[in-house]
Amino acid sequence: MLAILGGSGVYNIDSLTNTRWVKVDSPFGAPSDEILTGDLNGQPMAFLPRHGRGHRIPPSEINFRANIDALKRIGATSIISVSAVGSLREHLPPGMFVIVDQFIDRTFARTKSFFETGLVAHVSMAHPVCPRLGNAIETAATKSGLRYVRGGTYLVMEGPQFSSLAESELYRSWNCDVIGMTNMPEAKLAREAEICYATVAMVTDYDCWHPQHADVTVDMIIKTLLANADNARSLVKVAAPIIANESRPCPHGCQTALEHALITAPDARDPAAIRRLDAVAGRVLNR
Repeated sequence: MLAILGGSGVYNIDSLTNTRWVKVDSPFGAPSDEILTGDLNGQPMAFLPRHGRGHRIPPSEINFRANIDALKRIGATSIISVSAVGSLREHLPPGMFVIVDQFIDRTFARTKSFFETGLVAHVSMAHPVCPRLGNAIETAATKSGLRYVRGGTYLVMEGPQFSSLAESELYRSWNCDVIGMTNMPEAKLAREAEICYATVAMVTDYDCWHPQHADVTVDMIIKTLLANADNARSLVKVAAPIIANESRPCPHGCQTALEHALITAPDARDPAAIRRLDAVAGRVLNR
């Protein structure tokens, strides 16, 4: 099952049929919203609005663990994250789509792992985005005639305030390409849950570094989001069958990320932690 995590401006997938909103309980708390399930040309799909319908939840208060756990529980095997971002590069103007392949995590107020005291695991994040999904998204973007760039580094800031000029220039000196507030720890948690993950970053503004563009405002972002959201939905519609037609399991190991990640000895594992992780890590805990 392909799941879409919708960010600012993307609050639904209007091409789904046989739709219903499903409440999914998680031991990690309440997800951002109910999950919209349905079919896209016969393929099962799920959609979760990251900020909730109506954009109720700020970035720092998103329950990322509950969101990923809930998607795992309903059978998601791949996630496409659709996210609004600011550009840190001249060649990435508003309206451009960036198929991100790297992240720098500068968040500090979020719980970043499913694995806590009682059951410890360490997964690799060297390559945080699934190349299989990235290839499918690139093919779909080409077919859809969208302006896009393949590859780029997404700096994830805590927010909810936008960057200072000094911060923006610092991130540019780090060779970051776009900046946003939501894809960490989301990508880390997807890896821990053995779900393939990829990001479509939709550029809405030039952050505040560009001397010939006004400082970023919500009005500026919303204006670009309206066009970007339609393009994002079109992209998903084209990408979904490409992803569905590819072979399983993932050739890049996303779906076996926990194979050698658990470090706590079996007889030292907390039974309560094992129960909480029944969906996320059941594949390796129940054998």
